[in-house]
Amino acid sequence: MNAPTPQIPVTVHTFAQRLSSTRRGARLARLLTVERLQAWQVSPAVTERTEQIVAELAANAALYGRVQGRDFLLALTLDEAVGTLRIAVSDTRGECHPAISPEQGPDDESGRGLLLVDALADRWGTEPRPPSGKTVWAEIDQHGERPDATSGQSGSQCR
Repeated sequence: MNAPTPQIPVTVHTFAQRLSSTRRGARLARLLTVERLQAWQVSPAVTERTEQIVAELAANAALYGRVQGRDFLLALTLDEAVGTLRIAVSDTRGECHPAISPEQGPDDESGRGLLLVDALADRWGTEPRPPSGKTVWAEIDQHGERPDATSGQSGSQCR
């Protein structure tokens, strides 16, 4: 007689919400993220990092990825087996690719958001979202030490 091998339950939590491409929608994305991560009992350190990343990506979607009458999409995926939290913000302007600006003056009032994402995320990047959009994603590892962030995103910015 064969006894079944015990299996560790794999839990993947997901959350997705369409939000208006406005400052109010970006603020709501941040607030919903914090609420969802608290419900999933994510550590405060990961929640703080995620909150800042969502704030930047949602603000960029509302400001630079906005198409009149179109929403942006916030998606969170927590894979407890792997220990990774994935943040994805999708907008409808696929021709505008985020890039870290190589030259920032000390008095510039904008243009540093992706520097924060690069510093806070373990990985981040972009991918096309057919038919005409893009998704900017970031991942945070929950287990172990945070390795140096890797990105290398380049390209044109739409402003």
